[in-house]
Amino acid sequence: MSDTKYVMAIDQGTTSTRAIIFDHKARIIATGQKEHEQIFPRAGWVEHDATEIWVNTREVVGQALGRASLQNSDIEAVGITNQRETAVVWDKRTGEPVHHAIVWQDTRTQKICDELGALGGGAERYKDRVGLPLATYFSGPKIRWILDNVEGAREKAEAGHLAFGNTDSWVLWNMTGGPDGGVHVTDVTNASRTMLMNLDSLTWNEEIAGEMGIPMSMLPEIRSSSEVYGEGRAKGLLAGVPIAGILGDQQAATFGQACFEVGHAKNTYGTGNFILINTGTEIVPSKNGLLTTVCYKIGGADAVYALEGSIAVTGSLVQWLRDNLGIISSAPEIEQLAASVEDNGGAYFVPAFSGLFAPYWRSDARGALVGLTRFVNKGHIARAALEATAFQTREVLDAMNADSGVDLTELKVDGGMIANEALMQFQADILGVDVVRPKIAETTALGAAYAAGIAVGYWSGEQDVIDNWAEDKRWTPQMDTAERDRQYRLWKKAVTRTFDWVDDDVR
Repeated sequence: MSDTKYVMAIDQGTTSTRAIIFDHKARIIATGQKEHEQIFPRAGWVEHDATEIWVNTREVVGQALGRASLQNSDIEAVGITNQRETAVVWDKRTGEPVHHAIVWQDTRTQKICDELGALGGGAERYKDRVGLPLATYFSGPKIRWILDNVEGAREKAEAGHLAFGNTDSWVLWNMTGGPDGGVHVTDVTNASRTMLMNLDSLTWNEEIAGEMGIPMSMLPEIRSSSEVYGEGRAKGLLAGVPIAGILGDQQAATFGQACFEVGHAKNTYGTGNFILINTGTEIVPSKNGLLTTVCYKIGGADAVYALEGSIAVTGSLVQWLRDNLGIISSAPEIEQLAASVEDNGGAYFVPAFSGLFAPYWRSDARGALVGLTRFVNKGHIARAALEATAFQTREVLDAMNADSGVDLTELKVDGGMIANEALMQFQADILGVDVVRPKIAETTALGAAYAAGIAVGYWSGEQDVIDNWAEDKRWTPQMDTAERDRQYRLWKKAVTRTFDWVDDDVR
């Protein structure tokens, strides 16, 4: 394999889009990054401008290529990883979105979910087929909302003119030509987040799509996570380059962390937290509030499945303290502020801003800061905010241990918040197991790069991923069992205070 060739990953995330170029040893050669606007039309609604995302994608690709002094002929393949469940609906003829993308955090589809649940089975109506509860988190009800609320959208959809995709499909379609021959495809990991895909056959479920009022013609073709889907459009910066990997962001991080054996788990600390544990080729249903999802599928090999615990608000709580309250001016400041006090002062912060995800799935919950006294200052609040991330992770891992029957022995971590060493130590303390950070922290982008590179033979397979993975730092628990149990009990008590907040009087 020539050392002069590289693989690019496009990481279309919740807050920004990035392009990262990797060499054969998985070292980062260059990056480009640009944030996009977070649009909040009303309480509980979160939107992105999909057109802005596509413009930014082209810009960051240009940034990365320019900084590395490379051109399209130097790139062997491109992989895409993306914020999952964020729904884009666009007109195939013009390439124009019919509405802003509805983001995974958005809660506007609760009534649709309630109506579907009322048909029988409640929140579990589709779970045995798709692995997911009826919740506002997933893409399917978002498509239905757009068709119901955008003038003319349903008529266009019925006529076969509209396309749906999570942002992976939107970026791929545009990269391969858009209205001029764009490829309308998604991979199994993204399809498994729509509430519309049969987990066993990896095909769209026409009955569920029918109940949601979604024409099948809108849905992308489901393909594996590692194969050539198409090539960069003739007029683009990546003209002729194979686009050969797609993995939803959390599955991409699992792949990049080399979690290939049953029982291997990783936790990504981003806008939210997402913990996945590999369950192999077996579909493991959850009895403890987790999601059953596709972990990855490499070409013609069998699909590998995972249990996932999704936590809505972790890193975005730090952003909230910065942007809404102004108690810090930059995200890294929270570590110093939290270190200014010895403990949380009795304060517990449950950030149920858009309800609680795993393991509760309570859309009626809202955020609460409890245990306040005159003693509590902003240092305690900062510490309570960081600790909330670790406590929520513990709750999900308890559920994983119960579902899988395997007790976790260590936790691999990645994402922006793992730079916060105080948080990582507290995470180890409250879990009672080692927390391990890899040398290459960009595991999400790296996972997508690996999937693309494997498809074109740049890497030979999973063994190359394992060989490239290396440990950077390990945190070992230092808290005694009695203190761990005391803090966790108080956290659980705080969580119950958030339940049932949303009722007919609360909007």
